Amino acid sequence: MTDFETRAKDAKQASFSMAVLPTEVKDKALLAIADALTANKEAIFSANAQDMENAKNTDLPMPLQKRLLFDEHKLSDVVEGLKSLTKLSDPVGKELLKTELDDDLVLTRVSCPIGVLGIIFESRPDALVQIASLALKSGNACCLKGGSEALNSNRILFEVIEKASIEAGLPKGWIVLMESRTDVAEMLLLDQYIDLIIPRGSNSFVQYIMQHSSIPVMGHADGVCHLYIHEKADEAMALSIAVDSKTQYVAVCNACETILVDESIAKDFLPKLAKALSEKNVTIYGCEKTKAILPEVQDVEEWHHEYLDYKVSIKVVSGLDEAIDHINRFGSGHTESIVTTDRAVAEEFMDRVASGNAFWNCSTRFSDGFRYGFGAEVGISTSKLHARGPVGLDGLVTYKYKVRGNGNLVADYASGNRKFTHKHIL
Repeated sequence: MTDFETRAKDAKQASFSMAVLPTEVKDKALLAIADALTANKEAIFSANAQDMENAKNTDLPMPLQKRLLFDEHKLSDVVEGLKSLTKLSDPVGKELLKTELDDDLVLTRVSCPIGVLGIIFESRPDALVQIASLALKSGNACCLKGGSEALNSNRILFEVIEKASIEAGLPKGWIVLMESRTDVAEMLLLDQYIDLIIPRGSNSFVQYIMQHSSIPVMGHADGVCHLYIHEKADEAMALSIAVDSKTQYVAVCNACETILVDESIAKDFLPKLAKALSEKNVTIYGCEKTKAILPEVQDVEEWHHEYLDYKVSIKVVSGLDEAIDHINRFGSGHTESIVTTDRAVAEEFMDRVASGNAFWNCSTRFSDGFRYGFGAEVGISTSKLHARGPVGLDGLVTYKYKVRGNGNLVADYASGNRKFTHKHIL
């Protein structure tokens, strides 16, 4: 048995204890982790500085290098996130359904942890803290693999979290750090220990994981998000939302990558949009109709494209139907937003776009577990099964059925001596 398989086996064993931890123990551990991160911040910053320095000598894109930074601001954010999780209700043990099968036979459906989560995420070290804390609160054990560029940061964050949580009452082995591709390749084969894999990355990466493992995968694919400026949009609002959606933070999956503009307003609106985006140093790629109005823009090479950079595609569309058709054809099922003063159009747009998040008159950047009040997120699922959109605590639990009886026998019901009442209680 390899070292990682041993650790995965230990995580599976720990998951049985995690599943029945009292809420107060989990919340105590979350607060202990928050305190430990603060107490060890200088060591964490030092490790992160080494990662930042190493990244300078690689071909890691600059936006991703910025995501690698773990400073006082990021520390404050993760500590606040840990504390906010303690204020959320425990997702484990909730009665989701209750049915009287007979007067002395009751069926309930109750939420419970998934078990052991295998989560692969990108270069942000703060993601490790967020993911671990969500796994903890939801009663799951976890095996975590961050980007190799954040090796030093992830290692010390893991050590701090592991030590503080175990001292607070969590079972040893509940959290595992993977540091190599070999670990990941091995994890994909360990369906006897790993219950769910959550990969965060490109669509091709997610597809690779799905094709090389029999373990269920909650896909977090690329974020090709759209903003549609309808003909009845408030111009000032549209400009500010476009700038925020694209530039507030470009290297994230909920940043806008394509802006659709109604042709009835394009001639007047596009120059203003181009000016607002150019002031933020955004490079524009456009369709032929866009180029006819903005000759300086470059050709779009591919509509399904996640830039994660100060770049955006613009397409002029004939109206709502073409906008929705374009989104459903070229989008990734992540987040779409419409700017309009017409409520009926907005509601139709949100109903018809085939994405996990549909917005009206607001930035695509709101598509986030913390902003939704989930405490944090392990990722944004573009799948339509189990969990969809930002995956917080509720996305990390499943359910089981419990039946409480009093010596009941199926033979009595099969013979007709007794009959089911099937009375809905909850």
